[in-house]
Amino acid sequence: MEPYQPRILDRPLRELAAELPAILIEGAKAVGKTSTARRLAAETVQLDNPVTRELVENSPELLERSAKPLLIDEWQWLPVVWDYVRRQVDQNNKGGQFLLTGSALPRAAHIHSGAGRIVRLRMRPLSMAERGLAQPTVSLIDLLSEGTAVIDGQCPLKLEDYLREILCSGFPGIRSLSMRAQEAQLDGYLDNIVSREFPEMGQMVRKPDVLRNWLRAYAAATAGTASYQAILDAATPGEHNKPAKNTTLAYRDTLESLWLIDKVEPWLPGGTSFKYLGKTPKHFLADPALSARLLDITPDRLLQGTGIEPLGSREKTITGCLFEALTALSLQTYALAGNARLRHFRTSSGDHEVDFIIEKGKAIIAIEVKIAPTITGAELRHLHWLENQFNEYRVVKLVINSGPYAYTRKDGVHIVPLALLGP
Repeated sequence: MEPYQPRILDRPLRELAAELPAILIEGAKAVGKTSTARRLAAETVQLDNPVTRELVENSPELLERSAKPLLIDEWQWLPVVWDYVRRQVDQNNKGGQFLLTGSALPRAAHIHSGAGRIVRLRMRPLSMAERGLAQPTVSLIDLLSEGTAVIDGQCPLKLEDYLREILCSGFPGIRSLSMRAQEAQLDGYLDNIVSREFPEMGQMVRKPDVLRNWLRAYAAATAGTASYQAILDAATPGEHNKPAKNTTLAYRDTLESLWLIDKVEPWLPGGTSFKYLGKTPKHFLADPALSARLLDITPDRLLQGTGIEPLGSREKTITGCLFEALTALSLQTYALAGNARLRHFRTSSGDHEVDFIIEKGKAIIAIEVKIAPTITGAELRHLHWLENQFNEYRVVKLVINSGPYAYTRKDGVHIVPLALLGP
């Protein structure tokens, strides 16, 4: 058995489990949910095993006699255990009783929300800080805390290293394989979504090619805000009999239920007229390596940044979009650790746009992502505009890039290589 790879989620999970009776760890298959939860569990029940599932279904009292904390792995295979856990928590709200993991939401089952009883945490593929390629020197949590951040450090990674990280995936079980084996595993992962995951979710796919093309179009929309109609049109060019809107919305909903879509919602600050703000999420799949495989991007094509035009983004190359996806994956993990929220910002006119906003109370980090190792002042105009526009917030201006150094410019903008940023 391979040694456990520490995760950023370990600490908040441990702290919450000490006080809360039930915690659900959600996320796509193969992100490491079970390995992480097992480190806290006294006993494990694996419901993806049909023998175990039948036993628990017929003898639920076995769960009552199990040692605590009890890990119920892949709970969605037997949705009645959700209500069982909820009822147990109603009777006894002592901390550290149940851990649940799930790689899908059982859409057909009628279950109680669990609000106030079962707390949800999302686990994602490995962030840059979890990959062990460089020691982070800049803390996102410190950036949110006034006067505590240190901006310093030299990064050993070059652009080629980040591009390799995009392709080799953040799924722990895939990273150690050869490139050929990584590609085969990622292809198999995507095939499994179409051939098995969708039917298991009760979503029959009559035309698998249409779903695959929709996935490719969604991958081409990475880091953009293209409408779902634009994604459908790109997936079915020249076809007069396009799938019904309900069909493609079902694709999206099912992929979200499988935790394979990890969109970033828009930032809608209070006191701002709603009509002047963009309200479309930014599109991301759970792992940028999945997007790269869907688009058949090789290392050479990724390095050149040509051959594929991003859907709905004229200013970025596909390489820049995938670097932004790698950044988004990392920021989602760091924001969760800091009890903050990741958003993006865009005015409805498109005149002003900031790649990411991390918000916690009245402190925000406004972030631009630039794949280039060097930064010019002209690229920072939206950060300065946002700081002046929303002066009721304490605004930290940050650029994440692929450069060698972390430092602060004379205009107050922090420049931090992606690999040097951590929670």
